[in-house]
This record gives sequence, C-alpha cells and structure tokens, in this order.
Amino acid sequence: MAYRFDKTFFIVPQAIDVNSTTQLLALGTRVRATDPTYGEGEFIYLKGVASTVLGDAVSYNADDWTTTRLVANAIGPVAIAMSACVAGEFGWYQIFGKAVVKAATVVDNADPYTSGTAGTLDDTVTATERVKNAKFASADGTPAAGFAELEIAYPFVDNGVAA
Repeated sequence: MAYRFDKTFFIVPQAIDVNSTTQLLALGTRVRATDPTYGEGEFIYLKGVASTVLGDAVSYNADDWTTTRLVANAIGPVAIAMSACVAGEFGWYQIFGKAVVKAATVVDNADPYTSGTAGTLDDTVTATERVKNAKFASADGTPAAGFAELEIAYPFVDNGVAA
C-alpha cells in the first residue's frame, strides 16, 4: 500500500506503513491519507503491543493510547495495524476507509467477528463478538492469503448482543 498524506496542516514525520522506536507525534494524532488502490483512509497514531503484525485488528485505549490485539470479550474502539508495530514502538492504525485485515475463512459482505486467533477477524457469528461499523469487502485471499478487505467507519466492540 502506498498511502500519501493529504489535508494535513503539519509535516508528518512517519509514513503510514512504518513503525518507530521513537515517538514522533503526539499519541492519538489522526491524519487522512490516500492510496491508489484503497482510496482515502483515516489513521490514528498509537503505541504498539507484542506480536503485532501488519493487518492485525487491535482494540485501543484512549487514556494512554495503548493497543491490544483483538480477542474475544474486548471492549473499545478497533483499528487495523499498518505495520508490525510491537511493544516499545509507535505507528499508524487505520480507523476509517477500506483496510486490509488478517482474516480467517470469510466471505464478501459478511459481518466481522473476533476469532480464536488474536488480531484475526472471522465471519462466524458469535454472540457478543461482532465488530460493529465494519463489513468484509472481499473474501479471504484478497489481496493475499490470510487477509481480506474490510470497510470500516470507526469500528468498535462492546461485548454486546450480536445484531
């Protein structure tokens, strides 16, 4: 993915697909950027967590901007890792637009749910585990094995009843 920043009023010192051991922006900073394939997206600058890989779904805490690879029973806003941003690093996470996410076997237009694998989404209906404000935009294998496209608009999990 080749996102280019747009509509920013400051110099952005870290590319969307890069993680850094140095915090280069205020945590929680949001920017918009455009990719020639996936269009415009919105991204948030967060702290990484151990074992994060590109495409992981994470939940994040707005108190300290920490991330947790998404698992069952999570509560909070959800974002998609744009790099392998592990503990002790800082990077961008997508919160709006068409994202590429780690996925189990899924079908196009299905609702996403947490899965038994941290950071990976599935379309198997599991009560209370739905990722809201999100929908698969492809089956698994697009754009590559183990991934799927996901349309997101500030997704979140609330451990509530599946709708």
